[in-house]
Amino acid sequence: MLEYRDQVIAWAAVLGPNVYLQAAVTVLGFVLLGKIAEFILSKVLTKIAAKSDSNIDDELIANIQRPIFISFTLIGLAVATRILDLSETPAFITLGVIRTIAIAVWYGFLRRAIAIVLRAIVRNSSSGSVFVKMLPLVETIIRVALLALVVYFIFLAWKIDVTAWLASAGIIGLALSFAAKDTLSNLFAGVAIAADAPYKKGDFVILESGERGMVTQIGMRSTRILTRDDVEITIPNGIIGNGKIINEAGGPSAKHRIRAAVGVAYGSDIDRVIATLDSIAEENAEVCSTPAPRVRFRRFGDSSLDFELLCWIEQPVDRGRISHELNCTIYKRFDTEDISIPFPQRDLHVVSMPDSG
Repeated sequence: MLEYRDQVIAWAAVLGPNVYLQAAVTVLGFVLLGKIAEFILSKVLTKIAAKSDSNIDDELIANIQRPIFISFTLIGLAVATRILDLSETPAFITLGVIRTIAIAVWYGFLRRAIAIVLRAIVRNSSSGSVFVKMLPLVETIIRVALLALVVYFIFLAWKIDVTAWLASAGIIGLALSFAAKDTLSNLFAGVAIAADAPYKKGDFVILESGERGMVTQIGMRSTRILTRDDVEITIPNGIIGNGKIINEAGGPSAKHRIRAAVGVAYGSDIDRVIATLDSIAEENAEVCSTPAPRVRFRRFGDSSLDFELLCWIEQPVDRGRISHELNCTIYKRFDTEDISIPFPQRDLHVVSMPDSG
């Protein structure tokens, strides 16, 4: 690279002894080269990329045109600075600014290019793939790594020794890892949740502590659940990752099964009871027909014959309301059908009376 720069400086000397003229012509020459490169990319390579089935190459070519033109211009300015033969401090500042601008320009291009590639991968992946679920984490890691490289190259551009900085960063990082171990635990648990996907946004879950609600947000540090009382609970991912979670919306379908238990008096016509419960389920428009509702005779209780109506609903969120409607209908229909719902009774037998004396 230095050989090419020296050749350009030698060619510029042909213009005469005026260094300002040499610098101006050099900058204009590199600007012209940048325009030529931009023209080639926009006309030739764009037509070639248009023949492919993917849009990634088209977007990348469209985004790289401006950085290449700016890079040629910056190279021309850097060579012009050498031609002008400035004193040490102005030359150092000028070249440092030029290098910093170049780093910023290419940093912007790399960020856009990475975003284009990630979007393309997401478009070609299924919504349930591990990569799609971990996309926010992947983007964050790439951005942090890219920003760290930018800072490193800016230090090099200004000839700042990074050895001491790296050593200090290592010590600070070690201290922070001990101080923020709970935060790191939650972060790693968040990664595991994103990869394993035991639940997703919108699912109804029951925590090991008994809280039940809908998942409203899954973050890297915590998960938020909205209960049926419209109270939002924030649980650190470290606790969720080490606990038992019941996902009512999990499985092959989001449908949820509810149970309505009822007891009838001994001597009742059990066929009539079963038919009545079946008709109650069929008449409720919010009870799914597939899977079909079913009635089960569970046990001979102390005071009743215990039955259970099992039926499916579309969403777990409706469990409480539909259970209420079914119980109300069962009580009214049994009263109409003259099916008795007994209550516990106890008989007291006195074996002997105490002596009155």
